[in-house]
Amino acid sequence: MIKGIIFDKDGTLFDFNATWGAWTRGMLAAETGGDPVLFARLADALGYDVETATFRPESMVIASTAGELADKIRTVLPDLETDALLARMNAAAAAVTQIEAVPLQSYFTQLRGLGLSLGIATNDAEAPARAHLGRAGIIDQFDFIAGYDSGHGGKPAPGQLHAFCAQTGLDVAHCLMVGDSTHDLHAGQAAGMRTIGVLTGPAPHEELAPFADAVLPDIGGIPDWLKSENLLAL
Repeated sequence: MIKGIIFDKDGTLFDFNATWGAWTRGMLAAETGGDPVLFARLADALGYDVETATFRPESMVIASTAGELADKIRTVLPDLETDALLARMNAAAAAVTQIEAVPLQSYFTQLRGLGLSLGIATNDAEAPARAHLGRAGIIDQFDFIAGYDSGHGGKPAPGQLHAFCAQTGLDVAHCLMVGDSTHDLHAGQAAGMRTIGVLTGPAPHEELAPFADAVLPDIGGIPDWLKSENLLAL
């Protein structure tokens, strides 16, 4: 039986390209001071397609921590100071308008009605993650929220997932990890959880399928999948 679900955030609760595509163009322009050569180099380094304002499936932005992204940005802009860059990134990310993959308030009310414990494991920092969940009106639905900087590490390591189980008292065998990247699915497998991939991030079905019990168009299909697999204690 599944008694707890832990979700990735970006690309899972919120549509990845719809949320971050246009925002990233502005961030790149600001950090490069409008220099077109540096802008193009930084976009390429981050796997960002300027013409479509989307991320390529192989982009490190999809699953990396903010710290890893700052390090990558500094390979193009080495004069930037890391802590200041991270502070700007986190402040700007906290303010971005998130595009919900499904109507989240009614969705998480439904999951709570099924008696499930719920958590968030993101490679974003915890502060902007809480800001996004708060603005969506769902932060109180979660028993556990962790970013890469919350003391449990980041994905694909399973530390955040183990911390969710420790906080909720659930066995990993009774938990499900849901995400839009192989980092999410590898973390779930490493923790000993079932895994579901969703297609609201840049990764295609064929990339996620080898590491997932199921790949769904979005998180909205999870309750029906759990019922079809007889994984709910109804």
